[in-house]
Amino acid sequence: MSKKVKNQVLSDILEIEKIKSVNQPIDKAHGLPNECYTSTEYLEYEKEKIFKDKWPVIGVGSSVPNPGDAKPYNLLGIPLIIIRGRDNKIRIFHNVCSHRGFKLLEEPCSLKNILRCPYHSWAYNFEGKLVATPHIGGLNIHESEKFDKTKSNLKEVRAKVWMDMIFVNINNNEVEFKKYIKPLEDRWLKFISKEDQNLLVHSNNNGYFNLEVKSNWKFAIENYCESYHLPTIHPELNKVSNISDHYHIQGLPNRFAGQGSNKYIQPIKGNKIFNNFPNWPKNLSKKAEYIALFPNVMIGLHIDHVYIFWLEPIAANKTKEHLEMYYIGKESANGKELESMRKENTKFWKEVMSEDIKAVEGMQKGRSSPVYNGGNFSPVMDNPTHQFHKWIANNLTE
Repeated sequence: MSKKVKNQVLSDILEIEKIKSVNQPIDKAHGLPNECYTSTEYLEYEKEKIFKDKWPVIGVGSSVPNPGDAKPYNLLGIPLIIIRGRDNKIRIFHNVCSHRGFKLLEEPCSLKNILRCPYHSWAYNFEGKLVATPHIGGLNIHESEKFDKTKSNLKEVRAKVWMDMIFVNINNNEVEFKKYIKPLEDRWLKFISKEDQNLLVHSNNNGYFNLEVKSNWKFAIENYCESYHLPTIHPELNKVSNISDHYHIQGLPNRFAGQGSNKYIQPIKGNKIFNNFPNWPKNLSKKAEYIALFPNVMIGLHIDHVYIFWLEPIAANKTKEHLEMYYIGKESANGKELESMRKENTKFWKEVMSEDIKAVEGMQKGRSSPVYNGGNFSPVMDNPTHQFHKWIANNLTE
């Protein structure tokens, strides 16, 4: 599809000038128009330009910990399989049998040797290779000279695992992931080394929760990027980490944005503490950063734990939010001694994220207004959110 045709498709859904106005300087810009949050037709276009063209997150490696562990995932209607191979590598395949297009996997499971299609029992190994074709040449004839199995393997999706997050590039057209993630990785080297990243362990108990929200997925990112809402939406959190203790983060090239805090302390009080990253500088011990990596993952980086908050878009006005919790080392992540503290820590973040539901659902309701022009930005407080709007706008029209 040519750029001219793509822009015509977008223009049929909404006024292209409304999108372009996002790129104005922040004091003159309007936000994305209502249709970007309410239109099913627009979401289909966004699926192509954002969720198939870019590097969205579809889950975490810890959800398939052992070889043979597999789970299905639908990316806005695209059926996928996440599977861990015998070589411990995570691979993503299109969740469809090469024979008659039957959906292979409906529920998470642990496979013993093969992934078998429930329809005609064609079977694939964990690397996606077609290894069995029962009765393909007639009853009890399982091979055929007229059929080349090597041409019917599962279709693999370009994927990368970084800090346990599983990123995919469906259309195989984005820059290499190493290049994509480098600006954020370089930024965080002042806090954690690459070796420190390997110390992160997912908590098996009290390490996950999800929230179903009646709003467009983008609102969660926009809200996460700024601290402007702290006094009104998070009054208790604002007492501990005040809006005045926060700073903006705008990563260039434009792939991430967010906020940081100069006043982080472990929110759970007690005689014990979680392990800290060993190479985190002492002079930065009070810093924490909350960054949205575009398009759909938000990361909370602290000296003693990390959370990954990734978004599953369901519909134009419905999103499932997944929060995964990580600690430094096995004892902090899953040891009995700190179990109650982990429970309280997860409860704390669930309460914070639940408070945001009021904000994102309120914005979704407001987008029904015919006079709303996409909104105006505070030239001082909304810079990271404006950056996300620009990222969306540029990827829709480039």
